[in-house]
Amino acid sequence: MQGVQIDLISAERLSRMPSMEKIRLILDKVRSGTIVILESGLSPEEQSSLIEMTMQEILPDEFSGIEIETYPSKQKSGGMLSRFVRGEGEFRRLTVIGPANQLKMIRRDRDFISAWISSR
Repeated sequence: MQGVQIDLISAERLSRMPSMEKIRLILDKVRSGTIVILESGLSPEEQSSLIEMTMQEILPDEFSGIEIETYPSKQKSGGMLSRFVRGEGEFRRLTVIGPANQLKMIRRDRDFISAWISSR
């Protein structure tokens, strides 16, 4: 079968994982050619670690690295108590990650990501 595999990973699953486990899961999937979409993005520290680990694993003619794009979307407040607990300005993020040789980000706005995906 030809095509591109896209894995959508829920915020719930990510919240149960330690940072290094998230990064390893993402990197393993992307190395196998899978496009990964995270319902809730990575923290800035996790994103830095992902980029750092990716740079260490780049090999010519094998793994060319990752393409990553994130946009924030303001979370709807559920009421006075939830605003107090979470904070008024909390942001949740959607993140798209894929192999650099298959995924090209065409355009990104505040609430829109456009990407081109090839099947190699």
